[in-house]
Amino acid sequence: MAPSTLTRRFSRQEYYQMAQAGILRPDERVELIEGEIFAMTPQGTPHAAFIAFLDKVLQQGFGEQVSIRTQLPLTLSQYSEPEPDLAVVAGSPLDYAQHHPTAALLIVEIADTSLTDDRSRKGPLYAKYNVPEYWIVNIPDRQVEIYRNPSSTGYQTTKMAKAPKTISPLHAPHCTLNLSQLFAALNP
Repeated sequence: MAPSTLTRRFSRQEYYQMAQAGILRPDERVELIEGEIFAMTPQGTPHAAFIAFLDKVLQQGFGEQVSIRTQLPLTLSQYSEPEPDLAVVAGSPLDYAQHHPTAALLIVEIADTSLTDDRSRKGPLYAKYNVPEYWIVNIPDRQVEIYRNPSSTGYQTTKMAKAPKTISPLHAPHCTLNLSQLFAALNP
């Protein structure tokens, strides 16, 4: 019989202590997901441009009653504190001066090289913690994957949208994202 593998999960408190002790360097891009520490992939040029563009579109569409957090922590549990590319959270930025938000109305990940992780690791995580809507901006396939209806086993509804379509968030149906405009930036 093969020996069993033991794993040890890290809590958010231990994660912060590792950073304070210098085990995790300040310039190291990592996030805590279900007790495991994962390195985040470097951002390419389209990735960075899409984050900035979507930040502006979502802020205009949702208005002042929400904050758009760009690559900032979202506390989902004692063992999970991912840093999504964009998270739409209730309230103003200063509402989170003492703690990170614990819920989001919409999370958006921009995926180029991270597509597999965004689908298999982050999607189930966001569904488990009841994020009502999750988008993956899939750069290689030039489409947005829309996940809705979270459950403990994952998102129950999946939709793929490509240009020339427009899409709107559940909590801001009047906010439209023109996919032709978004993905046109990738044309030579």
